[in-house]
Amino acid sequence: MAIVRWEPFRDLVYTPREFNRLFGDAFKGFFGDEQLSTRTWAPPVDIYEDQNNLVLKADLPGVDPKDVEIKVEDGMLYLRGERKFEKEVNEENYHRVERSYGAFSRSFSLPNSIDADKVTAEYKDGQLILTLPKREEAKPKTIKVNVSKN
Repeated sequence: MAIVRWEPFRDLVYTPREFNRLFGDAFKGFFGDEQLSTRTWAPPVDIYEDQNNLVLKADLPGVDPKDVEIKVEDGMLYLRGERKFEKEVNEENYHRVERSYGAFSRSFSLPNSIDADKVTAEYKDGQLILTLPKREEAKPKTIKVNVSKN
């Protein structure tokens, strides 16, 4: 019988598949599919300003607009809603769940220049667009310089 040197970490270092399996099994309870489907999430937003408005665009694919609440109060904008998990397929039939589901809540402080009474919201192609108009006194004014001829 031949003597073979045992190297316990050789397979771990040279076989990424075994490495992934080892950690996948070790953390299965922490990152199981049932927890992935209900983990908390926050929709990404873009906020920009033009001459007359502050505009917020939030990506909300798969969210029913009826499940979204928008509130402006005390200089804050609150955006709340929920993306519901699709029950058309049994959970045990899923192989992977990477999209996030469940309730979300975002809040943004607003500048004093926003007219909260005139905020509008539009939902189109999975994107929520909030237009927050500036008050008239906050809008930039162009002043023409008169040149006097002496």
